Amino acid sequence: QVQLVESGGASVQAGGSLRLSCAASGRIFSINVMGWYRRAPQRERELVATITSGGVTNYADSVKGRFTISRDNAKNTVFLQMNTLKPEDTDVYSCYADGTSGFRIFRSWGQGTQVTVSS
Repeated sequence: QVQLVESGGASVQAGGSLRLSCAASGRIFSINVMGWYRRAPQRERELVATITSGGVTNYADSVKGRFTISRDNAKNTVFLQMNTLKPEDTDVYSCYADGTSGFRIFRSWGQGTQVTVSS
């Protein structure tokens, strides 16, 4: 079983920055995609950004130019640098990873970390 633990969520003023981190642990053979999703109450989960093991990134249009995703493959960790935060970025941000664990494919989610942006 692969566990994901996020950190870095906080309350900030609009225009501020935050950096989220997510570390994967457990019996990991390889991780393919790592990423961040967000979901406020009463809304569906929304992709924020993903990154492959080779460094190919994908962003939601709403965060392009403001957020940057990166990863440390050696430490099985993914980061999300969030700049120029807006009140509409307020949400619970969850980490995602998929890959192989032993002879099995895994898809894991973190518990989520709250980001609150006030105007």
